[in-house]
Amino acid sequence: MSGQAEQIIRTEYSELMQKSYIDYAMSVIVDRALPDVRDGLKPVQRRVLYDMHELGIKYDKPYRKSARIVGDTMGKYHPHGDSSIYEALVVMSQDFKKELPLIDGHGNFGSIEGDIQAAMRYTEARLQKVTQEVFLADLDKDVVDFRPNFDETEKEPVVLPVRVPNLLVNGAEGIAVGMATSIPPHNLGEVIDAVKAYIKNPDISVEELMEYVQGPDFPTGGIVVNKDELSEIYMTGTGKIKVRGRVQVEELKGGKKQLVVTEIPYPMVGANIGKFLNDVYALVESKKATDIVDISNQSSKEGIRIVIELRKGADEEYIRNLLYKKTRLEDTFGVNMLAVCDGRPETLGLREIIRHHVNFQYEVNTRKYTTLLQKEQDKREIQEGLIKACDVMDLIIEILRGSKSVADAKRCLTTGDTSKIKLKSRISEKSASLLRFTERQATAILEMRLYKLIGLEIEALMKDHEQTLKNIELYEKLLGSRLAMAKQIMKELDEYKKEYAVPRKTSIENAEEIVIEEKKIEEQPVVFLMDRFGYVKSVDVPTYERNMEAVHAENKYVITCMNTGKIGVFTDKGQLHTIKMLDVPFGRFRDKGKPVDNISTYSSAAEQIVMVDSIENIRRSMVFMGSTDGMLKQVRGEEFDVSKRNISASKLNEGASLLKVQLVNGMESVVMESEKGYFLRFQISEVPEKKKTAVGVRGMKLGTGDKVRDIYLLNEGEPYEIERNGNTYALHRIRMAKRDGKGTKK
Repeated sequence: MSGQAEQIIRTEYSELMQKSYIDYAMSVIVDRALPDVRDGLKPVQRRVLYDMHELGIKYDKPYRKSARIVGDTMGKYHPHGDSSIYEALVVMSQDFKKELPLIDGHGNFGSIEGDIQAAMRYTEARLQKVTQEVFLADLDKDVVDFRPNFDETEKEPVVLPVRVPNLLVNGAEGIAVGMATSIPPHNLGEVIDAVKAYIKNPDISVEELMEYVQGPDFPTGGIVVNKDELSEIYMTGTGKIKVRGRVQVEELKGGKKQLVVTEIPYPMVGANIGKFLNDVYALVESKKATDIVDISNQSSKEGIRIVIELRKGADEEYIRNLLYKKTRLEDTFGVNMLAVCDGRPETLGLREIIRHHVNFQYEVNTRKYTTLLQKEQDKREIQEGLIKACDVMDLIIEILRGSKSVADAKRCLTTGDTSKIKLKSRISEKSASLLRFTERQATAILEMRLYKLIGLEIEALMKDHEQTLKNIELYEKLLGSRLAMAKQIMKELDEYKKEYAVPRKTSIENAEEIVIEEKKIEEQPVVFLMDRFGYVKSVDVPTYERNMEAVHAENKYVITCMNTGKIGVFTDKGQLHTIKMLDVPFGRFRDKGKPVDNISTYSSAAEQIVMVDSIENIRRSMVFMGSTDGMLKQVRGEEFDVSKRNISASKLNEGASLLKVQLVNGMESVVMESEKGYFLRFQISEVPEKKKTAVGVRGMKLGTGDKVRDIYLLNEGEPYEIERNGNTYALHRIRMAKRDGKGTKK
C-alpha cells in the first residue's frame, strides 16, 4: 500500500470465528428460515406477495408468468436463488399444504402425491382475493414500517398488515441454524373466534381458548387421536400430534369388502403416499396381511382414494389396525411453535401467538385510522374554505380579475393584503382586507373550476363536508377508545369469517393405542436354497424331495430348517449376517428368488460368503474357524444365536481374512494347506475352544510371503483326496503331526 502504513489487527481466531458464525446463524434465523409472529410469513413469502401486489397481479386481473414474478422478486427484494423463491410461490398456491392458499396458480403446481411442479416458465399465477383483502390491504395508509431493500433502490415492508393470525391458520415449517419450526395449520373460523374471545378477555386461559380452537385442521383431513395431549402442546408450544388417515369399508358383490383410504395424515403428503403403497406390498409379501388381495391408487383431482381389496371373510378391523400400526397411515406431526418475535426467535404457546397478533392489530389499526383522520382533517379544511368561498365568490372573482399574479391573489386571500390588487370600490377593499383563508384553502380556491359554482355542486360539497365531519368523529372515537377499536377489529374479523371460513376437515378425538396381536404363523419344515449367484428362496419338503437331484445340481447351499427359523451367513470379513426365513421368498422350485443382499445386511460387493447354515444347526454344534494367516479356534455355536442382523463372528489379524467355517461333528483331524504347497495334519483336539471375539491360536508356521490356501476337516478312517496341478493327494494318509508345525511339502 503506497503512501499508507500497513495496519495489522491482531485477534483471537476462535473469537472471530465464533462471532462470524453467530452473525450468520442469526441472519438465517431472522431473515430466511423462521416466520414473523405478526404476519406468519417468512421473508421470501412476504416478498413474493408484496412484489405481486406491486406488479398489480390481482385476483380479478389476468395471470402472469411465474418466471416474471420470480425474476422481479429476486431483482428487487430477495437476492437469493430463484428456486427458493419459486418453491415459496408454489407452496403458497397448494391447497393440500396450506389451509388458506394465498396464490392462485394456473398450470402444473405439483400434486399431493409428490409430483413436482412444472418449470416457472410454463406456470402462471395471481393473488387470491383473500390475500388482497386480508394480507395486503391498507399498505398505502402507513400501517407498517418500510425499509430499504438490499441495494437501497426500493422500499419493502418489514411486515405485512395481515388481519388474521396467519401463523396459526397456515402453519409454518422451516429449518434454521440449530433450531427448526413446525406449526400445524388451523381452521380460519375457529382461530377468528379465539381471537375475538381474547380481545374480550385478555386473561383467558389456554383451556378456554381451546373451546374455540379444537386443535389443528389439516388440509388433508384425517383424525387427530391424542386430544387429551393437545392442551399441553398449546400451552408449551411443543409436542407431538398423532394423526391417522380416514379409512372406510365398502361392500362389494359376492360378500367381499374393500378398505378405502379417503383422507391421509398430513405428514404423508408427497412421496410418502408411494412409500405407504410399498409398505402395504411388504405386509402382503411378508405374510403379515394375507387377506389383502390387491391395492390400487385411484386418487384424482376430486381427492384421495386408495383402494385395498380384501379376501372374502377377511377381518377388516384387523387389517385397518395393521395399516395404522405398520404403515404411515398413522403418523406423528412434531410441533415446535417457533417464530421471530421482537427480532429474536421464541417458542410460543397458543395464547402468546394470539396475544402478539392482537397487539399487532391494535398497532395496525391505530396507524391506519391516524392516517385516515389526518386525511379527513385536511379534507375538512379545504371543504370549509370552499364553502366559505361560495358565500363571497363575487369578491373572490373581483380579486382574481384585479390581480397581476397568482402570488398576489393568494396573498390577498390568506392575509387580506390588497396593495397590489385593483378593486372596484372601497367596500370591496374593506371586505378583501378581512379575508383570512389558510394556505391550503387558498390553493384549493385558486384551483377550483367554475362548474363547481353550480347549485348541485355546492349541495354535493355540503354533503361531502357532512360525511367528512362524521368520519372525523368516528376516527377520533376509535383512536380515543380501546373498546371502540376492539369492536371495529372484531367487526372486520366477522366479515372475514363470513366470506373465507370453511368447515373443519380434521376430526379431533381420543383413540386407544392400537395393539396388533400378530397371527401366529404355522410352523413347518422348509428347504432353504441359495444358488452360486447368491439368489435365495425356500420350498416345502415335498417339492424338494420331488426335485432333489436338480436342487443339488443347481444350488450351492441346500439347508432344511423351520420356516420360523434363521439362516446364518459367515463371510471372509469375519462377519455373521442372519436372515429370517420369513423374509426369504417361499414358492415354487423354478421361481428365481431374491438376491441375498436384498434381504440381509450382507453385501456381495464388499465380502465373500464362506459358509451358510441354519442358526439352529449352528447353535447345537461346535464351530471350527480358520483364517488365511493360519489362526484357528473352536467356538460354541450358542454364541452365534443372536437377535441382531449382523455381528462380528471372529476377530481377525490385520490383512487376514476368514477362510474356513465348519460345524464340527465327530471330526478327528485338521489338514492345513499353504499356498507354497506345505501340508500339516494334526488332531482337531489340539485346537482350543475360544470366544468368538478371540483371534485363536496358530495352526501352522508359515514361511515369508506364504499364507493358508485351504483347511480340511477329516473324519476318522474316511478317505479324503484333492487334486493339485494334475496330482492327486490323499489327505487321510498324511502323517499325523503336532499343531504349529511347518508341515511337509508335497
